[in-house]
Amino acid sequence: MEKSSIDWGNLGFGYMKADYNVRCYYRDGKWGEIEVSSEENISIHMASTCLHYGQEAFEGMKAFRGKDGKIRVFRMDENAKRLQHTSDGIMMAKLPIEKFEEAVRKVVKLNERFVPPYESGCSLYIRPLLIGISPRIGVGPSSEYLFLIFVQPVGPYFKDGFKATPVVILRQYDRAAPLGTGTYKVGGNYAASLVPGDKGHKMGYSAVLYLDAKQKKYVDECGPANFSA
Repeated sequence: MEKSSIDWGNLGFGYMKADYNVRCYYRDGKWGEIEVSSEENISIHMASTCLHYGQEAFEGMKAFRGKDGKIRVFRMDENAKRLQHTSDGIMMAKLPIEKFEEAVRKVVKLNERFVPPYESGCSLYIRPLLIGISPRIGVGPSSEYLFLIFVQPVGPYFKDGFKATPVVILRQYDRAAPLGTGTYKVGGNYAASLVPGDKGHKMGYSAVLYLDAKQKKYVDECGPANFSA
């Protein structure tokens, strides 16, 4: 898709193919070089640990074009640190912070034409992903990993844009269990939110505010938004 054909005023928060993604493999105890690809698909073994034992982590970040025309990414080092924290939590190889930042800069530069104009209300969404790819039947960590980043231009997460939006508390659902993987940014935590999220949307709310799983009286998470009581 040509940049000029993108309707920035009506851009939603959905997938749109950009030109390139970047990939990096962990094999034989070390990380390789960053590779550039235009392919949207990945090929992994059907017994990969990411598919069977949840060795998967991801991040979400944004790049913005400033008034001066420069492109800036917000606190990418903190996203790199959080990915390392998650890697420790589910026994994945840790990607060095420097390698993470190098990959982000490269993929943004390669897809510079998809960075929205200043004051469009849009941004370039950056999705880093880390998965275990070794085939394994017994429960255990992978010995090989794939780190990749793809990007896409997006509008506001909520369809009404940057304004107040209603949320609902559903006490019969938990976002994460104490002492479990709730402190890590893994896909399984999002799978647990699909049913209550769908129920909340059908009730007319844009998001679910989760209370703590133990006592149901403390705010645990408000999903994709800040909240004010």
